[in-house]
Amino acid sequence: MKTIQLITAILISLVLFGCKNDNSSNGKLNVVTTTTMITDLVKNIGGDNINVEGLMGSGVDPHLYKASEGDVTKLVNADIIFYNGLHLEGKLVEVFEKMKGKTPIALGEKLDKSTLIGSDYFASNYDPHVWFDIDYFISFGNEVSRVLQENDPENAQIYEENWQNYYKRLLSLKSDIKLKIEELPKEKRILVTAHDAFNYFGKAYDFEVVGLQGLSTATEAGVKDVQKLSAFIIDKKIKAIFVESSVPKRTIEALQAAVKSKGHDVEIGGTLYSDALGDHGTVEGTYIGMFEYNVNTIVNALK
Repeated sequence: MKTIQLITAILISLVLFGCKNDNSSNGKLNVVTTTTMITDLVKNIGGDNINVEGLMGSGVDPHLYKASEGDVTKLVNADIIFYNGLHLEGKLVEVFEKMKGKTPIALGEKLDKSTLIGSDYFASNYDPHVWFDIDYFISFGNEVSRVLQENDPENAQIYEENWQNYYKRLLSLKSDIKLKIEELPKEKRILVTAHDAFNYFGKAYDFEVVGLQGLSTATEAGVKDVQKLSAFIIDKKIKAIFVESSVPKRTIEALQAAVKSKGHDVEIGGTLYSDALGDHGTVEGTYIGMFEYNVNTIVNALK
């Protein structure tokens, strides 16, 4: 661990001394983001008036993500850094702490902690997957808009207008999602996935959520976990379980096999986007498209 910390410190020092912050190349704010959800949010609010560089891409697991030398260069040259926080990007925290003269903005830390779901898996003691409650994501948007306006008052009106337009789309998403979920009887609202990324979704839409690996993908599911969950699936007569795009599917396949070994069948209902959006340029590559895709997949598989 000490060796890793030393290498990280040296890497950051080299970048700090080797790079000059050139924020005036095109007169736009340079904004760096971590997760794909935050990147999409910032792009919607900032539009063409900012430069946005997201560190993570489709299918990337933020729990395990480590900063490369290129990432550190981007962070050093950034005017603003937005990240989820609540220890989601656990391996980036050390890098952020060494960013002298910069204060990366942890959007999750701005939320009312009394409303968050507790967790023993994270140093923050809170489940960090807050984007699956649209109201929390709206809070993220309010903060992003405020920060952009504060740092670029000349374009403040544009940021505010962009945010208000996107805010209306998020409200429409909430309405559409509610109608879709109402197609599924409450007794069938049991969501089994690779890890517990959907607890806020479950709380918002009255689903019982069970993740094979717990809240963090850094933990491995053991044989006892698989056997216990397979018995739960059989007892509850659950029709389908789900793979996640940023988690290896072998864990869910092992769970399916365990259920079948006991003389029962359970389908893999599809792949859900949990810790990352879909590919860039696709509908699922946006927050709104991802949310709609996930809900349609869940409801259609569990009916």
